[in-house]
Amino acid sequence: MIRSLWTSASGLLAQQLNTDIIANNLANVDTAGFKKAGAAFKDLDYQEANPGGLTLPGLSPISSELWVGTGTSLAATQKNFSQGELLLTSQPLDLAVEGSGFFRVLLEDGGYGYTRDGALGIDSQGGQLQTVSGYHLYPPITIPSGATSISIASDGKVTAFVPGESEPQELGQIKLYRFVNSSGLSAEGENLYIETVASGGVTEGTPGSGGFGHLVQGYLERSNVDLVEEMTKLITAQRAYELNSRAIRNSDEMLTIANGIRA
Repeated sequence: MIRSLWTSASGLLAQQLNTDIIANNLANVDTAGFKKAGAAFKDLDYQEANPGGLTLPGLSPISSELWVGTGTSLAATQKNFSQGELLLTSQPLDLAVEGSGFFRVLLEDGGYGYTRDGALGIDSQGGQLQTVSGYHLYPPITIPSGATSISIASDGKVTAFVPGESEPQELGQIKLYRFVNSSGLSAEGENLYIETVASGGVTEGTPGSGGFGHLVQGYLERSNVDLVEEMTKLITAQRAYELNSRAIRNSDEMLTIANGIRA
């Protein structure tokens, strides 16, 4: 019965973490480019309750060994990079990736971060495109002062009319990046992911070619969180938590009965 207490406690902890993950998904339902996560569980070690061939009083010999599990734990959180819906914003610097690929930004430590959030703006110093968190798009794209009619084609080519020019001027090329295993990326907050050993190396490409998605100007990719799915998961997690709590209560009552036995 002592084993059952610890086994049920592991279930409580696992479902609490599961609820935390679901809560984070729900909290980010309106976060542009957010990708939902799911909990993956694993069973813990098994203990040998009775060696094979052990004979109990009054019973036939046990022909096989008896193993009892010791509970569960969270094995991993898995990101789901399925496509989110596209939301029309009509803002010229809002970009959505329809298909595979990430934008790349330059981090403060000189490394690179990757994001699906295409809500871009222009910094106040050099006119470079940056995310809402202030990370500059890389390779950098600079918008000249006074530029009008900024256009970003589906293949990432950026053009605009600049003062003194009668024809639109090409300002740069937005690239996309992908990984062998996107689920292996490390989520760093601020809608950023960084490369890890599990994600594999990064591949650069032009939007709309080589299997990369294309860009859609004036749109943002919404979170891929499905409210109905998450609410269903939340109810399931709550019921599992309740059952583990009941198992602890039952084990405690059985211990109370056992302790109350008099010879």
